[in-house]
Amino acid sequence: MAVRLTVIFFIALCLEAGVALTLLPWISPFGISDWGDNYLLVYVASKTGLPILRQAVASGWMRGAVTALGVLNLVIAFWEIANFNRAVRQLESVDKPSNGDNISRS
Repeated sequence: MAVRLTVIFFIALCLEAGVALTLLPWISPFGISDWGDNYLLVYVASKTGLPILRQAVASGWMRGAVTALGVLNLVIAFWEIANFNRAVRQLESVDKPSNGDNISRS
């Protein structure tokens, strides 16, 4: 049962990260702020003296890269869903010791 829950939690984590990484660069949730205009980014750019950092993170290329990571997470989640039983069997076989492991050596 623990192995099944492990696979289910992994799938949920991949789905959540995938959706967040795919959507957040392109929308402003709850009208808070834009992707390139957040407090942490402005703070880091001002403290490091690299204003180009803010421009790089706000660029479409960076947004596309983060979205690609999100899509990759979604692909992994759907692959794990399609191969759920195989993943459970593989994890269960890792947990079981083989016959040679129980032999004590003198």
